[in-house]
Amino acid sequence: MRRGITDAVKHLLIINVIMFAGTYLIGNRELFFQWFALFFPKNDFFEPWQVITHMFMHGNFMHILFNMFALWMFGTAVEQIFGTRKFIVFYLLSGLGAAIIQIGFLYYQFNTGLTDLIAAGISESDVYGLLSEGQYNTRWVTILGDKFEAFISAYNSTMVGASGAIFGVLVAFGMLFPESKLMLIFLPIPIKAKYFIPAIIALDLFSALSGQSIFSPSNTAYMAHVGGALTGFLLMYFWKKNENDKYRWN
Repeated sequence: MRRGITDAVKHLLIINVIMFAGTYLIGNRELFFQWFALFFPKNDFFEPWQVITHMFMHGNFMHILFNMFALWMFGTAVEQIFGTRKFIVFYLLSGLGAAIIQIGFLYYQFNTGLTDLIAAGISESDVYGLLSEGQYNTRWVTILGDKFEAFISAYNSTMVGASGAIFGVLVAFGMLFPESKLMLIFLPIPIKAKYFIPAIIALDLFSALSGQSIFSPSNTAYMAHVGGALTGFLLMYFWKKNENDKYRWN
């Protein structure tokens, strides 16, 4: 396996850096995020193109640094096997799968709360009217109890980052190079990829369901990580199952 950087990974890095710089150079960071971050579909700021553009947005320097390092480290090896075009398709589909799973999870949290509010006699139009103004009725807290925070957070959520797509790439790397040894920065113990990557995904799933952050910031879209990993696994499974697929597209 050659060292260096492959074409698709290089261009993805460039696009991500340009978008990150744009959040500061445009002069209105909030407006830039309104345009390109992925909002909850019921939110007034949601636009269809955000399903793609959010993959190239990042919240801060450490966010983009870790994501781009992972893209270079694992994406280069995977692209060498896949070829450029197939890698790009794989990367984008993993990112889309991540977005779909995350949004589905948010819909579950939101609709669970909305159903309880409607059952308590509050009209759906009143709920949306207040939420669109950035407000809520204090009665909702009493009605929803522990569900209130998840309900509000789902509506106001914004998602940025390449993490979902990169988790798909991580899964591909683990399936292509299962014996490769990886380490966490704060746990310098070599672990084979076939054990390391499933463990990271399992921790993210635990964090998504429990609300307890382990390694990542508390505002991490954990289900996007799980969704990207699941999409990457399914793509790998079906591509490998196809007799005519030799990983590389001409």
